[in-house]
Amino acid sequence: MRGDYNHPIMVIVTLYTKADCPLCRRAERVILSLQEELGFRFERQDITQDVMLYERYRFDIPVIAIDGQERFRHRVGQAELRAALGSTSRPQRP
Repeated sequence: MRGDYNHPIMVIVTLYTKADCPLCRRAERVILSLQEELGFRFERQDITQDVMLYERYRFDIPVIAIDGQERFRHRVGQAELRAALGSTSRPQRP
């Protein structure tokens, strides 16, 4: 069960991307470099597989969302991503 004290909610970082996108590859490296340290789930979403995502993001990739909320477009650094993930509320264990 998601969200109880035995199974805290895991933060989800989503990268909206497409093939042949150098900025997307750079953003993915930044995300993956922090994944083990910060313990979030990483999801990659190819915008060319969804018409609505393609229309929304085709000129703005990479786009990075945290728990479904768009946080970065085009570029992200480790410090910015770490700060954004640090500000994400997580349930506290008793």
